[in-house]
Amino acid sequence: VQLQASGGGLVQAGGSLRLSCAASGRTFSSYVMGWFRQTPGKEREFVAAVSRGSGRTRYADSVKGRFTISRDNAKNTVYLQMNSLKSEDTAVYSCAADYSSVVAATPPEYDYWGQGTLVTVSS
Repeated sequence: VQLQASGGGLVQAGGSLRLSCAASGRTFSSYVMGWFRQTPGKEREFVAAVSRGSGRTRYADSVKGRFTISRDNAKNTVYLQMNSLKSEDTAVYSCAADYSSVVAATPPEYDYWGQGTLVTVSS
């Protein structure tokens, strides 16, 4: 599966952005979908993930209550709604797909990765 993330940009602290990740292929609903982020010199960090049928979501503690992950299997797209953004949310955000039923939070669990989209939060 090929993944294409979009929606990044520059936003002021306290603002909102919605990231999208469009997937190719007809088996999108077979994949757990996740969002990760990375800043220079740091490890890739888990942000959020959603199960194949949207019944379960999982979030990093740092984004709970501010970010919402969702998916539309009819559109082969996963979203990340980011509200109340902080300067520490600045990173390159990437989407990933895991051919599994387990909603994992570690990068090695994921099989496919999209290119990143840069989110910059100014304080």
